[in-house]
Amino acid sequence: MRHGKNTIKLNRTSAHRRCMFANMLKSLIVHGRIETTVAKAKILKRYADQMVTLAKKNTLTTRRRAVADLMISFNPLTPKEARAAKNGNAVAHNEDRGVINKLFDELGPRFASRNGGYTRIIRSAHRVGDNAQTCVIEYLAE
Repeated sequence: MRHGKNTIKLNRTSAHRRCMFANMLKSLIVHGRIETTVAKAKILKRYADQMVTLAKKNTLTTRRRAVADLMISFNPLTPKEARAAKNGNAVAHNEDRGVINKLFDELGPRFASRNGGYTRIIRSAHRVGDNAQTCVIEYLAE
C-alpha cells in the first residue's frame, strides 16, 4: 500500500526527476511561463510556490537553499568574463547566475502581500505525438 507517499514518479529515476524539475523551475523563473504536460505542471506548481516563499524571506539561508534546490553551479569566471560582467554585459555561458537574482529581486517583492497561490495552470490542446494533455504554467501578474 502507498499510504502517505506523495511522490509522483512520472516513470523516471529520482535523479532524473530532480534535474528535470530544477531545469523546469529555472525556465519558469526566467521566462515567467512554460508549456508542459499537466502531470508535470501539477508537481512543478508545488516547487514553484516554495521558491517564491523562499524569495519572500530573502535571507542568506534562503538564497543558499534556493541555489541548492535549483542546482545552480557558480563556475569561476575567466578574467575576460569577469570584466564583461562588471561592465553590465550578460555572461552568456552561465545564465544560472541571473536566475537567483530574478527570483529574489523581482518575484519575492512582487508577491510580498500574497499568502500563497503564486502560479496558475491553464490547460491547452492535446499533444500531437502521444495525445498527452498539455498546459501552460505561469506566475500570476500580481
